[in-house]
Amino acid sequence: MLDIKLVRENPAVVKASEKKRGRDPVIVDQVLKLDGSWKKELKIVEELKHQRNVVSQEINQAKKNKKEKEAVKKIKEMQDVVEEIKEREYNANELLHQRNEALKRIGNILDKQVPTGKDESDNKELKKWGKITKSAFPVKDHLELGLALDLFDLDTAASVSGARFYYLKNEAVLLDMALQRFAVDVLLKHGFSMHWPPFMLNKAALEGGVNLAEFEDTIYKIENEDLYLIGTSEHPLLALKKDKVLQENELPQKIGGISTCFRKEAGAHGRDTKGIFRVHQFNKVEQVVICKPEESAKQFKEMQAVSEAIFQQLEIPYRVVAVCSGDIGNKQSLQYDIEAWFPGQNEKKGAYREVTSCSNCLEYQAVTLNTRFATKNGERKYVHMLNNTALATSRVIVAILENFQTKEGTIKIPKVLWSYMNGIKEIKRKK
Repeated sequence: MLDIKLVRENPAVVKASEKKRGRDPVIVDQVLKLDGSWKKELKIVEELKHQRNVVSQEINQAKKNKKEKEAVKKIKEMQDVVEEIKEREYNANELLHQRNEALKRIGNILDKQVPTGKDESDNKELKKWGKITKSAFPVKDHLELGLALDLFDLDTAASVSGARFYYLKNEAVLLDMALQRFAVDVLLKHGFSMHWPPFMLNKAALEGGVNLAEFEDTIYKIENEDLYLIGTSEHPLLALKKDKVLQENELPQKIGGISTCFRKEAGAHGRDTKGIFRVHQFNKVEQVVICKPEESAKQFKEMQAVSEAIFQQLEIPYRVVAVCSGDIGNKQSLQYDIEAWFPGQNEKKGAYREVTSCSNCLEYQAVTLNTRFATKNGERKYVHMLNNTALATSRVIVAILENFQTKEGTIKIPKVLWSYMNGIKEIKRKK
C-alpha cells in the first residue's frame, strides 16, 4: 500500500492518479479523515497516560506523607482514567485498521508513461519483434498438435484433478524442463541469484506482495491452515526481505525464482478452456529486483530487456504493450507486457497473447512488507520493488508448438534449447 506520509503530503497527486485509473478519488479524503481521527485519538491517549503518570507520583507522595484518604481518592480517580485509556487505545487501533484497509484500496501512483484507457483494448503497442510468416499449410493449434504427438493427457487429468489440469508427457516434459533451465541460465548471466522458494505462504507474508481482497478469485487457500498456495514466486521472493533493513551498499539485489505456480482462474470462465494455455498449475521462472528509489526506472528497463532477449533467442515473434490505466493492477506504477504470437489462436487466424508482465511497484509493496534500507547518513527509506516474468513454461510450450509446427505435423525445437533437450531437435509422431 502507499505510505500514509505520501498521502498526507500529496493528496492532489494521489487523487489525480486514482482519477486516471477511472476511480472516485473520494477514497483519498476518507483515508485522510480516518487518519486524522486516529491521530486525535492517539493524542488523547498520550494525554491520559501523562495524567496517569503524574497522579501516580502524587499517590506515592500522599502515601509517604501518610495521607491515606487523599491517596485512596486519587486511586479511584485513576481507575476511571485507566479504563478510559483502554477504551481510547481500542478506538485508536480500530481507526488505524480502518485507515489501512481503506489505504489498501488506493492504487500506486501511476507513472506518466501509463496510457489512459478503460481496459486491455486500450493498451498501447510500443514495439514488435520477429517476422510473422503466412503458413503454406493449414495451421493447427497446440491442442491438436499436442494430442497427435502424445505430449498431453488432458482427459485423465480432468478425471483425477479437474478442468484446467494436465499431464505433460514425453518430449513435452523435457521441453518444460529445458525452458526452465534456459531461463535460469539467462538470469544467472545477468547477475540474478536463484531461489527455489516455498510454494505456500502465510497471510502476513502473502499480503506484502498482493492484496488478497483483489485476488480472492485467483489464490488457493489451504483449508484450516494459515497458508496459501503461491500464484508466482514473486511473493515468497519479496517475503525474503519482510521487516528487514538493508544497507545501501547491498542494493540493488537481483533475485531469481523458479517455482510451480497455482491459480484458480475463477474469473476466467469460458476463456482458453481447451489445452494448456490457461491452467491452474504451471512452472515459471521469475525476476525480482529490490533497489534504491532512484534506480528503479533503470532496473525496469533492464528487466524488460532480459525477458525480450529470452523470446528473441527462442525465435518467438512478440510485441510489447504498455498496460493502460484501466487494466493495470493496484500495486503497479508502470507495467509492460510481452505478448507472443500464437498462430493457432483466434480460430487459427493468429493472435498476440500475454506471456510476461514487467512491473515497477515503487515502494508500494515495501510499505506493506516493512522493507527499508539505511542510507550512508543513517536515514531509513523504503526500497523500490520490481518484478517480471522470465518465462512461464506452459504458455511458451504453446507458442513453440504453434510457431514451430511443420507441414508433416512435427515440431522443430528452437536451436537455443537443443543442448537442454537430450539430443532431440524435432518432436515427431510416436511409432
